[in-house]
Amino acid sequence: MNIQFQRRLDRILGSFICWLFSIFFRKDAGASIRSKPKNLLVILLSEMGSLVLAYPMFEFIGRKYPGVSIHVLLLNQNKEILELIDVVPSGNILTVRNTSLLRMLLDSLRVLVKMRKSKIDTVIDCELFSRVSAIYSFLSGAKIRAGFHPHTQEGLFRGEFINRPVLYNPYHHISNQFITLAEAIDSETIPKSKRLPVLDKMRVPRLKVSEVEIENASRRFKKDFPDIADKQLILLYAGGGLLPIRAWPLENFCTVAGDLIHHGYAVGVIGLKEDKGLAKEILAKCADNCIDLTGYTKSIRELMIIFHFASLLITNDGGPGHFAAMTPVSTIIFYGPETPLLYGPLSLNSFSFHVPLSCSPCLTAYNHRTSPCDGDNICLKSISPQEVLEKAYEMLEGQEYA
Repeated sequence: MNIQFQRRLDRILGSFICWLFSIFFRKDAGASIRSKPKNLLVILLSEMGSLVLAYPMFEFIGRKYPGVSIHVLLLNQNKEILELIDVVPSGNILTVRNTSLLRMLLDSLRVLVKMRKSKIDTVIDCELFSRVSAIYSFLSGAKIRAGFHPHTQEGLFRGEFINRPVLYNPYHHISNQFITLAEAIDSETIPKSKRLPVLDKMRVPRLKVSEVEIENASRRFKKDFPDIADKQLILLYAGGGLLPIRAWPLENFCTVAGDLIHHGYAVGVIGLKEDKGLAKEILAKCADNCIDLTGYTKSIRELMIIFHFASLLITNDGGPGHFAAMTPVSTIIFYGPETPLLYGPLSLNSFSFHVPLSCSPCLTAYNHRTSPCDGDNICLKSISPQEVLEKAYEMLEGQEYA
């Protein structure tokens, strides 16, 4: 479905349904329930990167509630990354497709039936930007429902039936806020989970991959691209995904690619098949030693294996930067419409560029990720190719002498 149509549907129909459910069940009605979760559902309908950032929350749940059966509801296209972080059994993964309204409705009926059969007693709704997750939470039949609630703040109306309402905090990293949702299950404070956030110890797991698998992938890669087989590989992701406002100017990527090639590196442009136009423009501005890898890998796992023998990834804010945190590759990420303070990768081997203008970040939980920007994303345009190259060479030299 078109993203704008989804937003309108969520705003109009979603608001009405949440209001309707709120008539029959107020959050105060379940506030006194105190029971240890047995069958817990996590709802994560956001982008793939959010699944990686949710890993510390899954670890926290496992430590606090040993033996709990964890289920996850997510969009079908994000299933692979959940399997890669390996936090729930495959049989406990519930998916819905959002390619059309009819498919989403049919899938919703199917997963709601499975929720009821699984006797879900607790739900953690991790969504910030939509109401459909709150609707799933209510219809799951769970007695305990944790989710973000505006309390006295402005924000999305998501119903008054969330009986573990958590105050969204725009000053805390989202990984900490996910843990706060999990802590809210048995919290008795108002608002829930008055805790001291800790970010520096949070990390994501390394991808489970053998040396043989990496060597085979490297051998295949060198066979497919023999002209760059003896050079260090730098990967660029120039796409903006569903939110083009997050993209660093394409001409800047071209400048960076050209300079890296001039200094003896090879450059590969990664992305989906629909990013081929961007790759074509970058290749047109470069000499040899620049290759188009858009659509080259058939899965996220294949892409992450390439990360194991690449030297550096330079990427817009999005999934690739978070996937890279599960691999050894060094990473440079561009932020502007969103901020690394909230969505930075959980990695010691990355650097985030961010120019905090008066209007940045403009994609927030308060505006349904609808930026007021006219498309002139000065926050990203203010990051010069020269400073990116300086940081890139610093990181590359550090690898050589490590």
